[in-house]
Amino acid sequence: MGSFSIWHWLIVLVIVMLVFGTKKLSNMGSDLGKAVKGFKDGVKGAEDEPAKDQAIDVQAKEKDKSGS
Repeated sequence: MGSFSIWHWLIVLVIVMLVFGTKKLSNMGSDLGKAVKGFKDGVKGAEDEPAKDQAIDVQAKEKDKSGS
């Protein structure tokens, strides 16, 4: 009773397709894909920002050393 067989999942899939329709399911899938891509881009962008800040700090320190 703890696990479902492949037949249970196929029946659930058929019921979901009947309730929502294939067009709505494909729209939900594409929206989910865009959301995941946006999340990955946001995480990637957050990782790039500290590298830019470090480069600015290094340049500022070099300028202070040469100016002092």
